[in-house]
Amino acid sequence: MRTLKILSLLMAISIAFVSCKENVPEKNTLKTDANRPVKEKTIIVDVRTTEEWDQDGHADCSVNYPLDELGAKIETLKAYDKVIVVCRSGNRAGSAKMMLEEKGVKNVENKGAWQNIACP
Repeated sequence: MRTLKILSLLMAISIAFVSCKENVPEKNTLKTDANRPVKEKTIIVDVRTTEEWDQDGHADCSVNYPLDELGAKIETLKAYDKVIVVCRSGNRAGSAKMMLEEKGVKNVENKGAWQNIACP
Protein backbone atom coordinates (compact mmCIF):
# COMPACT_ATOMS: atom_id res chain seq x y z
CA MET A 1 0.00 0.00 0.00
CA ARG A 2 2.79 2.40 0.92
CA THR A 3 4.56 1.69 -2.40
CA LEU A 4 1.36 2.54 -4.26
CA LYS A 5 1.11 5.90 -2.45
CA ILE A 6 4.74 6.73 -3.24
CA LEU A 7 4.28 5.80 -6.90
CA SER A 8 1.13 7.92 -7.10
CA LEU A 9 2.91 10.87 -5.55
CA LEU A 10 5.88 10.53 -7.94
CA MET A 11 3.51 10.32 -10.90
CA ALA A 12 1.66 13.45 -9.81
CA ILE A 13 4.92 15.36 -9.38
CA SER A 14 6.16 14.18 -12.79
CA ILE A 15 2.96 15.29 -14.50
CA ALA A 16 3.08 18.68 -12.79
CA PHE A 17 6.73 19.13 -13.76
CA VAL A 18 6.19 18.21 -17.42
CA SER A 19 3.11 20.41 -17.77
CA CYS A 20 4.93 23.50 -16.48
CA LYS A 21 7.16 25.27 -18.95
CA GLU A 22 8.92 28.57 -19.01
CA ASN A 23 6.82 31.33 -20.57
CA VAL A 24 9.19 32.40 -23.35
CA PRO A 25 7.60 34.05 -26.38
CA GLU A 26 8.16 32.28 -29.69
CA LYS A 27 10.06 33.90 -32.51
CA ASN A 28 7.84 35.97 -34.79
CA THR A 29 5.12 36.61 -32.22
CA LEU A 30 2.94 39.61 -31.61
CA LYS A 31 1.21 40.56 -28.39
CA THR A 32 -2.53 41.06 -28.35
CA ASP A 33 -4.41 43.29 -25.93
CA ALA A 34 -4.78 40.32 -23.60
CA ASN A 35 -0.98 39.75 -23.76
CA ARG A 36 -1.47 36.41 -25.47
CA PRO A 37 1.27 35.64 -27.98
CA VAL A 38 -0.07 35.29 -31.51
CA LYS A 39 2.12 33.78 -34.20
CA GLU A 40 2.80 36.18 -37.06
CA LYS A 41 2.11 34.65 -40.48
CA THR A 42 5.16 35.34 -42.64
CA ILE A 43 5.96 34.13 -46.14
CA ILE A 44 9.28 34.39 -47.93
CA VAL A 45 8.86 34.80 -51.69
CA ASP A 46 11.74 34.27 -54.11
CA VAL A 47 10.86 36.14 -57.32
CA ARG A 48 13.60 34.67 -59.52
CA THR A 49 12.74 32.45 -62.50
CA THR A 50 12.01 28.78 -61.93
CA GLU A 51 15.28 27.92 -63.67
CA GLU A 52 17.29 30.14 -61.28
CA TRP A 53 15.40 28.67 -58.33
CA ASP A 54 16.20 25.10 -59.43
CA GLN A 55 19.76 25.57 -60.68
CA ASP A 56 21.25 28.27 -58.43
CA GLY A 57 19.71 27.14 -55.14
CA HIS A 58 17.14 28.67 -52.82
CA ALA A 59 16.21 28.99 -49.16
CA ASP A 60 14.23 25.91 -48.08
CA CYS A 61 11.70 28.05 -46.21
CA SER A 62 10.83 30.16 -49.27
CA VAL A 63 8.37 29.77 -52.13
CA ASN A 64 9.10 30.53 -55.78
CA TYR A 65 6.69 33.04 -57.33
CA PRO A 66 8.57 34.38 -60.40
CA LEU A 67 8.21 38.14 -60.82
CA ASP A 68 6.33 37.81 -64.10
CA GLU A 69 3.74 35.55 -62.37
CA LEU A 70 3.52 37.47 -59.09
CA GLY A 71 0.34 39.33 -60.04
CA ALA A 72 -1.61 36.06 -59.92
CA LYS A 73 -0.53 35.51 -56.28
CA ILE A 74 -1.65 38.88 -54.87
CA GLU A 75 -4.75 37.58 -53.06
CA THR A 76 -2.79 34.68 -51.59
CA LEU A 77 -0.14 37.06 -50.25
CA LYS A 78 -2.72 39.39 -48.68
CA ALA A 79 -3.48 36.61 -46.19
CA TYR A 80 -0.03 37.00 -44.60
CA ASP A 81 0.97 39.47 -41.88
CA LYS A 82 4.40 39.91 -43.46
CA VAL A 83 5.77 39.21 -46.93
CA ILE A 84 9.53 39.02 -47.44
CA VAL A 85 10.75 39.15 -51.04
CA VAL A 86 14.15 38.02 -52.34
CA CYS A 87 15.87 37.42 -55.67
CA ARG A 88 19.48 37.21 -56.90
CA SER A 89 20.60 40.73 -55.97
CA GLY A 90 17.58 42.62 -54.63
CA ASN A 91 16.59 44.38 -57.86
CA ARG A 92 13.62 42.21 -58.78
CA ALA A 93 12.67 41.97 -55.12
CA GLY A 94 12.46 45.78 -55.10
CA SER A 95 10.12 45.69 -58.10
CA ALA A 96 8.06 42.97 -56.43
CA LYS A 97 7.81 45.00 -53.21
CA MET A 98 6.57 48.03 -55.12
CA MET A 99 4.02 45.96 -57.07
CA LEU A 100 2.68 44.23 -53.96
CA GLU A 101 2.33 47.49 -52.02
CA GLU A 102 0.50 49.11 -54.95
CA LYS A 103 -1.93 46.16 -54.94
CA GLY A 104 -2.63 46.53 -51.21
CA VAL A 105 -0.32 43.92 -49.68
CA LYS A 106 0.81 45.19 -46.27
CA ASN A 107 4.16 44.83 -44.50
CA VAL A 108 6.39 43.88 -47.46
CA GLU A 109 10.16 43.73 -46.93
CA ASN A 110 12.91 43.42 -49.55
CA LYS A 111 15.71 41.26 -48.08
CA GLY A 112 17.83 41.43 -51.25
CA ALA A 113 19.62 38.25 -52.28
CA TRP A 114 18.04 34.91 -51.39
CA GLN A 115 21.18 33.97 -49.44
CA ASN A 116 20.20 36.61 -46.85
CA ILE A 117 17.37 34.37 -45.62
CA ALA A 118 17.96 32.38 -42.44
CA CYS A 119 15.33 29.67 -42.23
CA PRO A 120 14.05 28.90 -38.75
